[in-house]
Amino acid sequence: MMGSSDGIDLLHLNQSLHSEPKLVLIFSGKRKSGKDYVTDIVLDRLGEDVCAVIRLSAPLKRAYAQKHGLDLEQLLGCGIYKEIYRADMIRWGEAQRRQDPGFFCRLATGGVCRPIWVVSDARRMSDLQWFWAKFPQQTYCVRVESREETRRQRGWSFSAGVDDAESECGLDDSVEFHWTITNEADAPSLEDQLRPIIALAVEAAAGDANH
Repeated sequence: MMGSSDGIDLLHLNQSLHSEPKLVLIFSGKRKSGKDYVTDIVLDRLGEDVCAVIRLSAPLKRAYAQKHGLDLEQLLGCGIYKEIYRADMIRWGEAQRRQDPGFFCRLATGGVCRPIWVVSDARRMSDLQWFWAKFPQQTYCVRVESREETRRQRGWSFSAGVDDAESECGLDDSVEFHWTITNEADAPSLEDQLRPIIALAVEAAAGDANH
C-alpha cells in the first residue's frame, strides 16, 4: 500500500541518501515529441558520472504494476502493452497525486547523487511546483516540441482520455520555459539548440567539483 509504514520508511531513507543538485533541467513535451531522445543527448554529452536522468513516470509505473500484477518492463517500454494500460494508469496516478502531489517526485529523486539532474518527463504543474519549491535557484524548464504530423510519423495517434488529459495538456499554456527545443528535421540541429543548456550544466558541474 502507498501509505504503509514500510513505504514511508523507504521514502525517508531514499530522501536522506540524495545530495542536493547543482542544476535541475526539467524537460516536458507531448507524446512522441522526442523528450527521451533529447535528454539522452544531454546525458551523452555530460556523462553518467555527472548527470542523472530522472523519469517521474518510473515509480508510478512500478507501483501500478505491483498493484495490478502487470509486467513492469513492458510498462516501462514503448510498445503496445503500455498503451493498453495508459489511460487507467493515468487515472490511478492522478488519484495518488490528489492525496500527495509530490509523492512520485520524491520517489523518483530518492537516492540520486549526481550534481546535474535531468527530469525527462514532467507532465503536470504539480511536478514543476515540487522542484521549484525544493530547488528554486537550480531549476530550469525546457520544452520539446514537434509538429503533429511529425509525431504521427513517429507512431502517435490521438487517444481520448490520454491526449486530452492533464498528463498531456497540463503544461501547454501556463509555463514560461527557459528554452524551447524544436525536434524537427528542418529546425536547427539539436546540438546547436542544446548548446547553451549543456554549457550551463558543465559550468554547474565544474562548480560542484571545485567545492
